[in-house]
Amino acid sequence: MNRFAALLDRLAYEPRRNAKITLIADFFRATPDPERGFALVAMTGGLVFAQAKAGLIRQLITERTDPVLFALSYDYVGDLSETVALLWPGPIPPPFGEGGQPQAGREGVAPPSPVNAARAPPTPTLSTVIETLATAHKSALPGHLAGWLDALDETGRWALLKLITGGLRIGVSARLAKTAVAELGGLEPDAIEQVWHGLSPPYRDLFAWVEGKGPRPASDDPAPFRPVMLAHAIDGADFGKFDPADFMAEWKWDGIRIQASSGTDAQGRRTTRLYSRTGEDISNAFPDLLDALTFDGAIDGELLVLREGRVQSFNVLQQRLNRKVVSAKLIAEFPAHIRAYDLLVDGTEDIRTLPFTARRQRLEQRLAGAVSPKLELSALIPFTSWEQLAAARADPASAGAEGDAEAVEGCMIKRRDSAYLPGRPKGLWFKWKRDPMVVDAVLMYAQRGHGKRSSFYSDFTFGVWKGDALVPVGKAYFGFTDEELVQLDRFVRKHTIDRHGPVRVVTANAETGLVLEVAFEGLNRSPRHKSGVAMRFPRIARIRWDKPTAEADRLETLEQMIEGKAG
Repeated sequence: MNRFAALLDRLAYEPRRNAKITLIADFFRATPDPERGFALVAMTGGLVFAQAKAGLIRQLITERTDPVLFALSYDYVGDLSETVALLWPGPIPPPFGEGGQPQAGREGVAPPSPVNAARAPPTPTLSTVIETLATAHKSALPGHLAGWLDALDETGRWALLKLITGGLRIGVSARLAKTAVAELGGLEPDAIEQVWHGLSPPYRDLFAWVEGKGPRPASDDPAPFRPVMLAHAIDGADFGKFDPADFMAEWKWDGIRIQASSGTDAQGRRTTRLYSRTGEDISNAFPDLLDALTFDGAIDGELLVLREGRVQSFNVLQQRLNRKVVSAKLIAEFPAHIRAYDLLVDGTEDIRTLPFTARRQRLEQRLAGAVSPKLELSALIPFTSWEQLAAARADPASAGAEGDAEAVEGCMIKRRDSAYLPGRPKGLWFKWKRDPMVVDAVLMYAQRGHGKRSSFYSDFTFGVWKGDALVPVGKAYFGFTDEELVQLDRFVRKHTIDRHGPVRVVTANAETGLVLEVAFEGLNRSPRHKSGVAMRFPRIARIRWDKPTAEADRLETLEQMIEGKAG
């Protein structure tokens, strides 16, 4: 555990991507199985501990320290794991040591004897921590966690608590960790992606393969997940580099990317699954879609809710997301559909190496037959010039999207000859989103960030005017530079007028406050929010130090945007 903690500590302070890869690869070389496998699953976000919650950590620290001291320290530090790691006092000595002598810290101030010092709790291994958290009864967790915290130093305690709370914000993505694995055998990162979703921790077969000690891992799953291909953002300045004749375009729908995979095993049993773009099996949440794929294969598409043939907003789709079980009523009220973009496997043939035009042709042929009405083809956008595509992007309704135009986020631009490659390869696929909506809002509340931002107020809630009062309409924590973050943090500290737990209330009235220009991708009505509206992907586009708060936008402006009355 200490070795893993030291790695995390170094990664947290290392800004260079290649240096991070080298640190992780060196760790994997020097660390035996199964410890390195458990480190890999931790860095790729594959750990969820249902019973270990932040509340348990708070309970333990308030039993070991003064609760007021903890509250003040937490408010200052802003990060639970870091605060507890620094405050944890170490093991509680027994009331009497060898021969009945009182121990240090109790009445009588005799120092701890060498005999008792040797009985300090052993340092836990990473595998012990993960296996115990996954299997121990809830009632046993406080004892386990306290013992581990007693045995570890400050860095080890910090890493342990980050692991438990799922807060490993150390600038390491799952892709970067897999790239480090590939480095062990001189492989390309895509080679790891191709086998990843058939593996399970602690990845002994994976490490044996990359180090030349075993065969390439294989899976007999008839409906596996295939790593998705992603696109790069594009803007107007980039189009001069490309010939429009080399590309095709399609609508980018405001849903969630999914993969529908179906296959038949050696015993003739057919399996169909739905996966999120990260490979999470979401089949149980969408039983109404499992029969939509009537042939063996794998389709890349968009999950949407359609009513009377019209695509509904993302806010409507959210009623079906993140559910383990769905009722017949929910299925009827929010009918799910798939709009297919690409065909990855046709029958038993993996066609990802074929050019996009060939895959698209096969997809059209497959969907031209008698298939489920819940599975349909996503239309291409006809264009011969970038100007023509720009006009379609600006007015989807007149370019074929018709009644579904409000559900269009923009368009996808794909090279005709592009293979389907995992990750985000350069120069093949691009996303060209529609221009974001923008409003001027007033900063109302702020919270501390996490990780490197734990010392700054960086999570901001903002509102617009409704009558003479401000109503919150969104929350954003990015879009500003590091220098602007320092300025925003200074404003929050200087203008705090109240506190509600970790939330600071800042001055926000018609005379005093700070206006933020907020950009967002979509806007929907939402009865769950006091304002009645919900923003999609809000971000701070500009800090309007120059603008009086009284001139910020009103709720009526956002309502007009929803109704399509505002430009």
